[in-house]
Amino acid sequence: MEKRLVLIRHGQSEWNKLNLFTGWKDVDLSEQGKEEAVQAGKAMLEYGVRPEICFTSYLKRAIKTLNIALDTMNLDYLPVTKSWHLNEKHYGQLQGLNKKETAERYGDDQVLRWRRVFDCQPPALEKDDERSPFQDPRYKNVDSKSLPLTESLKDCIARCMPYFNETILPEFKTHDTILIAAHGNSLRGIVKNLKQMTEDEIIKFNIPTGIPYLFTFDENLQLKEDRFLADEKTVKELMDAVANQGKR
Repeated sequence: MEKRLVLIRHGQSEWNKLNLFTGWKDVDLSEQGKEEAVQAGKAMLEYGVRPEICFTSYLKRAIKTLNIALDTMNLDYLPVTKSWHLNEKHYGQLQGLNKKETAERYGDDQVLRWRRVFDCQPPALEKDDERSPFQDPRYKNVDSKSLPLTESLKDCIARCMPYFNETILPEFKTHDTILIAAHGNSLRGIVKNLKQMTEDEIIKFNIPTGIPYLFTFDENLQLKEDRFLADEKTVKELMDAVANQGKR
């Protein structure tokens, strides 16, 4: 029997709307983001995709996107596991800064490096910075050696993929459809591995907010097909919008 994995990048957040670097900052959904989550649920219903078990991060924009989508599908009762391993890439000192203003200050090329170069880390926070995960009670039980003060995409993928491989994939032994609601960069790590993309390919690949991304596997978990549950024109427009966020 076929197995299905659905990835949803959270709907637009209040900081997405303001074009701010967000990272691990726990920012809520905007009204548009809530509507995107509703539409994600409707898209899954339209395409006959019915999740059986769900995973999300520790950040409310992903949690609320998942909850709204499930509510839209009348699947509020589904089991949900939250893990910090699915959090967004940590943007260090960039968190809270406007992307356009940062590009004006440091140049498009430098901001592009921080956002998109595979192994380039933004400037790190100090542990006692109020934005640091060391100051956030939700991470009090996480090994301090594992908590980041900044991350590259490479670091984010290294954090996310062991959890995906060791905790999420085994659920296919007892479930046919798994749903993950998370973030642009943690989900790109999953996409990179499933599609065996190169570093150059994944840094150019943008995941739009609120559009379910469906992967279909055979019974041996070999990838058969992947597609966004939306028309191609809409997906391209949204991908382009993500790509242009860090430009002057």
